[in-house]
Amino acid sequence: IWKGMNFWYLYKGEIPDLSNDRFSSNGEYADYLNQFSDPSDLFDNLIYQPETVDKFSVLIEDYIAFEQLLDGCTVRSGFEVDFYDVPGSSTDKYGVVRLVMPGSNADNAGLQRGQLFYGINGVQLDMNNLNSAFAPDSYDLNLATYDDNGTPETDDDSIIQESTTLTMTKAPFCENPIFKTEIIDVEGENVAYLMYNSFNTEFNSQLKSAFATFKANNAQHLVLDLRYNPGGSVSTAILLSSLITGQFTGDVHSTEQWNAEIQEAFFNQDPENLINRFSNTFNGGPINSLLLDKVYVLSTGSSASASELVINALNPYIDVVQIGTTTSGKYQGSITVYDSDNFQREGANPNHTYAMQPLVLKLANSSGFSDFDNGLTPDILLSESPNNYGMLGDENEPLLARALLDISISNAPIPYTEFTLPYSTSDAFEKFNGEMYVEKELPDEVIK
Repeated sequence: IWKGMNFWYLYKGEIPDLSNDRFSSNGEYADYLNQFSDPSDLFDNLIYQPETVDKFSVLIEDYIAFEQLLDGCTVRSGFEVDFYDVPGSSTDKYGVVRLVMPGSNADNAGLQRGQLFYGINGVQLDMNNLNSAFAPDSYDLNLATYDDNGTPETDDDSIIQESTTLTMTKAPFCENPIFKTEIIDVEGENVAYLMYNSFNTEFNSQLKSAFATFKANNAQHLVLDLRYNPGGSVSTAILLSSLITGQFTGDVHSTEQWNAEIQEAFFNQDPENLINRFSNTFNGGPINSLLLDKVYVLSTGSSASASELVINALNPYIDVVQIGTTTSGKYQGSITVYDSDNFQREGANPNHTYAMQPLVLKLANSSGFSDFDNGLTPDILLSESPNNYGMLGDENEPLLARALLDISISNAPIPYTEFTLPYSTSDAFEKFNGEMYVEKELPDEVIK
């Protein structure tokens, strides 16, 4: 842990215990390590401002399970939830199903987007049990309905508990991040819609194929739905950005900033190591870019890391109309650090499955903009309503409908909209949620 953080950590210069001259002898080094009775204690001690700056570095106890998660595979029921305050209560919560993964156990059980539930196994959800309520391998959702009392005001709304339950059972499941694609006719023009839920390199070919379909249908507009996308691969973010545009091949997509020592090593090897550029190829073949000069992006607080990278990287080049709520605020990337001589997977210590996912770099767009700790603010502020989530990909779903309105009317006015943010979301309890990772090799001489 100490060696990996001393070598890789983005904020190494801010942590005195990680300085290269911290220890004058092996004995002093051993005395330091022996202060910590648990690996997590040492790791936590080396994190820079975890409440505000580094909210994302994590210690991994089982890197095999983590690798499966990065591939989109994990043991799950197959749905995601937004949690809201029960009207009139400061502690009780209720859930609204926001996403059901096709082919999952939740899908097979009949769970649908927009369904409400007030409890798990008959126990009311509250601020203290949200994290533990979904821990069992099997549990019952206690369903509910939303009563707005026939008025537009929310202070007289209520959650009506039902006797109906649905049983959720966890099982191994691999998610296809390309959740939905549509071609929608708006006043004679074709609007492509893509709901994309993670930047997973295993599905890059399918992403390329989706854009080939859009291009074959002469898509003149694109609505990119990243509202639940927590991020993933930087290389896939570059691919998606290039598919949306295509007229900026070779231009700077984003730049990287590592800790001072790694930054210098990359620069000395080749300054291009620190620059990511738009591309017109994938795996040696051409890609079907849409050549757009405007894109609509749907976002929420669950839109993070690589999702934010796409928005930020496109902003200097084309008109990015962001609709929804403010994004997560994660502009840093990470790598997986293993217990081996060169920190790689090969040769990892066979006596344990610990690894680390520390922040190692931050990314800026071609204008140098980064460090958006408070997230990226939408141009059109609009939240999902607990009593009207709508059907994803349907032109009447509120966020998509707002994008289509802007497409159909030149200079459409931006209406004032009251909105309700969730108290929390199910992805807030996912330990490795929101990772943005890079696949990059350091010069061998630096590691030595």
